[in-house]
Amino acid sequence: MDRAQASRRRLLEAAATEFAEHGLAGARVDRISAAAQVSKAQLYSYHASKQELFDEVLRQLVDEIVDTVPLTADGVADYAARLYDAYVRSPHLLRLAAWARLERSPTGPLFSPASSAPKVAVIAEGQRNGVLDASLPAADAYDILVGLAMTWAPTSVTYTASGDDPVADHERRRASLATAVQRLFAPR
Repeated sequence: MDRAQASRRRLLEAAATEFAEHGLAGARVDRISAAAQVSKAQLYSYHASKQELFDEVLRQLVDEIVDTVPLTADGVADYAARLYDAYVRSPHLLRLAAWARLERSPTGPLFSPASSAPKVAVIAEGQRNGVLDASLPAADAYDILVGLAMTWAPTSVTYTASGDDPVADHERRRASLATAVQRLFAPR
């Protein structure tokens, strides 16, 4: 990794931490550049604005999850459990998404529908093949699946999971989630 790439990586990591903690409005470019050990001028050479930097950080974290958690029609329960694991490993993502929802997009889709289109297509194909319940529109089924995986997310009103929770608690949650998803999505 060359110096410019290392600077960009540090910048995105520092920005993720700052935005997750303070949101877009409360984040300070001075703190981000200091934590990343890059000048403000260098920060602005990579990103034209604080909003653009926020969007890039959120996009990269979402892409990481999408790329590392594949979905198959016969594996929706496993997908939900792996999403749960990814959310526990990356609490910044859900905090950033919550800030984006509060500060940028209070209604409607948070991300472009095109970003979830491949996963929705997997569900639709599973419905056509009789592997998944076809009583829900595929896009709604995908939204419900993601929502279930976020049951113990930082925005939960009941309980927020942490990587520090006992392993047995994570295992119980994964099993409960997989059971709920299996029952919900099983063909009728």
